[in-house]
Amino acid sequence: MNAILGRVLVLAALLVSTGGAVIGFAAGRTRSQEGLKWAQRFAFAFAFLMIAATAVMEYALLTHDFSVSYVAHVGSLATPTWVTVASLWSSLEGSILFWGCVLGIYVAIATWLTRHDYHEYMPDAIGVWLACAAFFSFLIAGPANPFLSVAAAPDGPGPNPLLQNHILMVIHPPFLYLGYVGMTIPFGFACAALIKGRLGHALLKPMRESLMLPWVFLTIAIMLGGWWAYEVLGWGGYWAWDPVENASLLPWLTATAALHSMVVLERRGVLKGWTVTLIQATFLLTILGTFMTRSGVFNSVHSFTQSAIGPTILAFLAAALIFSIALLAMRIDLLEAEGNFEGAVSREGMFLFNNLMFVILTFTVLIGTTFPLLVEAVKGKQMSVGRPYFDSMVVPVGAVLLFLLGVGPALPWGRATKEKIRRALLPPIAGAVVLLAAGYAFGVRNPWTLLTLAFGGYAAQVTLSQMWMPLVKRLRGGDSFSKAFFDGQLGRGRRRFASYIVHAGAVVVFIAIAISSTMRYTQEVHFAKGQTVNVGAYSLTLLNVFDRPEPNRVATVAQIAVAKNGVQKAVLEPRMNQYLGMREPIGTPDVYSTIGGDFYLSVMNIDPAGQSVAVNAIITPFVGWIWIAVVVMGLGGLMALIPVRPVATAFKPVPADAKQYGKEVVAG
Repeated sequence: MNAILGRVLVLAALLVSTGGAVIGFAAGRTRSQEGLKWAQRFAFAFAFLMIAATAVMEYALLTHDFSVSYVAHVGSLATPTWVTVASLWSSLEGSILFWGCVLGIYVAIATWLTRHDYHEYMPDAIGVWLACAAFFSFLIAGPANPFLSVAAAPDGPGPNPLLQNHILMVIHPPFLYLGYVGMTIPFGFACAALIKGRLGHALLKPMRESLMLPWVFLTIAIMLGGWWAYEVLGWGGYWAWDPVENASLLPWLTATAALHSMVVLERRGVLKGWTVTLIQATFLLTILGTFMTRSGVFNSVHSFTQSAIGPTILAFLAAALIFSIALLAMRIDLLEAEGNFEGAVSREGMFLFNNLMFVILTFTVLIGTTFPLLVEAVKGKQMSVGRPYFDSMVVPVGAVLLFLLGVGPALPWGRATKEKIRRALLPPIAGAVVLLAAGYAFGVRNPWTLLTLAFGGYAAQVTLSQMWMPLVKRLRGGDSFSKAFFDGQLGRGRRRFASYIVHAGAVVVFIAIAISSTMRYTQEVHFAKGQTVNVGAYSLTLLNVFDRPEPNRVATVAQIAVAKNGVQKAVLEPRMNQYLGMREPIGTPDVYSTIGGDFYLSVMNIDPAGQSVAVNAIITPFVGWIWIAVVVMGLGGLMALIPVRPVATAFKPVPADAKQYGKEVVAG
């Protein structure tokens, strides 16, 4: 019953999305208000059908309906409930279904929020959204159908053990999907602007907000993925330039560039074509990432197995790329700038240079990720591009971006005198000197880390001064602290304040990555029960080695007391987990975290009979600040989405009656 109901809902979603896309594009061409209303209805219907289909699959998983093909593939009576729920996105077919569900939610929310506004653009935007929805509905109904009927079995194998090994697998994939899938919405707005041949000020708000929200989710998702690798894989790192890791980074880079470009567009009325191009590139890179993850052509612990949907996704990527290039070629000249650059040494000039660095970084990572695949396809030879390439190419660009993070906000908008430039750029050197000296005093000797500390200190002083400058000015002007803070910082100045919160988090991330990557200490230790060994400033005592049976696995645990300066700090339990159906056990490290760094233990060999264990002990300074700072960045992004009262811009206000076709006006 579940299989039949699921197939009916997915086929209905395919029909509705296809019809809605046709109606949307037709309404955009004819400027039909009735057509727009029908396109909106079809968008809501698609969302309902996809949410319902996903609910049916979750019900089948929770009730262990092994007559449904996907449940028979990933379900198991032994898995805990949280694993069963997360099984929805643990394998290929379910992950595509979840993608369709998230897309339906995004489309419904975007359609609802814009139902009374932006009528010139909305038919084409909805048409683009539902065209993308039609493709994913086709995938779910055809090559990646999770609702096939099979002969019911008494039990199933359960999901991939790596996905059962940590609770982060309940959080990381949904955040990643919310980031990836959400990029469809600004893509639809950008395409609608190109189809109409102009990007009015009225459209900037939904375009910016629809990009900012998935950017926040993607930012958190990348961090959660790194944290999962750190907590599960046992090698003590959080980023290995794995192809699937890179797949999530690529759209984040272009989305970040697009958000910076929008700031210049709102303030100075320039970079319209650049903005829509970056948004289109972001969407295309999410589809490329989907191909990389689900085609099986890349070897990665994060990717799904070999599947037949790779060519189908590649065909959609090609179609979307051709569509985007054709739109840009035919319409980008119509997106005329409303202002101009008044100097390279200005805030807008640094924004542009910043965007160029993001694009260079994107191409660097893209080439390093896809080049081995291209070589294999053309010459039939297998090769790999490893960490040395990425570090040698990315680290310098990252250092430049950190430098621009300080220089850009320090400079004024527009043309500035040499004296103003000196007053803006010279004082933050003090912050660079202080942080550089502090790092050197604490033992930092790596040249790139020292350079990162100098640039980070410069950027930190600029960020903090710019963050609190409006508050200080209002206090000097006689306002009370509460009025200055709540009306200025959290009121009309909320977006500005939020942007500097994001910048502050980014500065900490740069510094934490540099320190944790270059100053970690590793030591292999083999010891028996009751024996104590020293690792750096820590001493380890093996208390016990034992087996711990669990419903879905058997954990072999080493219980180790960790002390520092004679004081016990923690009892860590690194372990090896043996899952049913797996030949080799999967290790799970354990970590003692402090504000200054982590002490990390990963099992290399464990012997319960002999009461001995071999572990890899790693001391990594400052690594926990990466997770904290990325969360701060996400909170800053969410704060920027809170509505504020209108402020003066380079554009004239849009008249109240500008919701009708042809009546939206922009300052010339």
